[in-house]
Amino acid sequence: MSIVAIVGRPNVGKSTLFNRILGRRRAIVEDFPGVTRDRNYAEVTRFESPFTLIDTGGFEPVSQERLLVQMREQSQLAVEDADVILFVMDGKEGLTPSDEEVAQLLRQAEKPVLFVVNKVDGEKQELGVAEFYGLGVDQIFSISAEHGRGIGDLIEALLRLLPKGQAPRDRNEEVRLAIVGRPNVGKSSLVNRMVGYERVVANAAAGTTRDSIDTPFTYNGKPYLLIDTAGIRRKGRVSQRLEKYSVIQALKAMDRAHVVLVVIDAEEGVTDQDLTVAGYAHEKGRAVVLLVNKWDLVEKDKNTMGEFVERLSLAFKFLPTSPILFVSALSGQRVSKTMNLVERVAAEHNRKVSTSALNKVLANAERTHPPPMFQGKRLKFFYATQTAVRPPTFVIFVNRADGVHFSYQRYLVNQFRDVFGFEGTPIRLVFKDRER
Repeated sequence: MSIVAIVGRPNVGKSTLFNRILGRRRAIVEDFPGVTRDRNYAEVTRFESPFTLIDTGGFEPVSQERLLVQMREQSQLAVEDADVILFVMDGKEGLTPSDEEVAQLLRQAEKPVLFVVNKVDGEKQELGVAEFYGLGVDQIFSISAEHGRGIGDLIEALLRLLPKGQAPRDRNEEVRLAIVGRPNVGKSSLVNRMVGYERVVANAAAGTTRDSIDTPFTYNGKPYLLIDTAGIRRKGRVSQRLEKYSVIQALKAMDRAHVVLVVIDAEEGVTDQDLTVAGYAHEKGRAVVLLVNKWDLVEKDKNTMGEFVERLSLAFKFLPTSPILFVSALSGQRVSKTMNLVERVAAEHNRKVSTSALNKVLANAERTHPPPMFQGKRLKFFYATQTAVRPPTFVIFVNRADGVHFSYQRYLVNQFRDVFGFEGTPIRLVFKDRER
């Protein structure tokens, strides 16, 4: 699938244009510079030629401030990835020396570039567009990303540069993997270790990642989508609008994911926030792997890891089968084992059980531990069938569905786990009255 990158100085409206082309609000949009710090990928499939759109952090050629330097590096990587580049400038500010430098850098890339002047809301602003032809280009697209003005002409020109008839990636085959956790537990550093290069900005300041960042990759011949998310803070600490939207993005990332890596800081130990994050993933029916990061910074003896596992098992009682891995994103210790666990739990999350095998286990469970009485009558289970995967979901027909106590539901879940496994994944049971 073709890649289209949106680049430009900070605060020229790149994220607004990203959302406008995508057709929905995906990137964070705030009226101050530097909100988008990482590359943000999204597939655009609503036009005749589908493509992957990349929203980038501000391209500020002259800045030496560390975070802005990292943002520039991310933008340069996006340009290297791209087949077509949308270079966005600010019609209200006019042509700046930084714009001229960015334009020079883009000429060196030798790729198709559409030069876009944003924030042109009407005829008055249109008069100022002429100066941008000083860049020596044949066509300038004047638009208002916020109001949609000129977007149609821009998209038509973009589609003419893309090859026709490409099919979007098969989303059914793809395993979507979200990395979540509190701020500054090392999520972005883990992403960079896992994919083998600096894919997302990793900075010592908490909260560097604000958007959910998507990275497609292949492991053992299978397609994966890695989603790095902003840290989820306690509600009381989510004060700024930007941080509130970051939390929403993290939750949306879990909505899109099949497997969730919950990252825990080994030095700080398990916190209430860790439990909350994992609880979100569990409630959404996602397979979960627990990653204990910064393990290299913990003073250890022969009992340290075992004691930590015991504490985790006690704290995460609602995730009794989720695998635990102790890693160091800084040194790379055991990070290579992460995808083996992801592959394993993803297979369990997508596992199908035959109806005959399922009913044999159900009958044996009922025989071994008969269900309780309900309103003077013994509950009777007639039939079970699997209706969904991701997570495995089973419908069980019973004479009184409203009489199945949660403790007996838990018993049946444990019986299914004992026979079929389902490591790291929730199991959903749905009880229905048998039709008469």
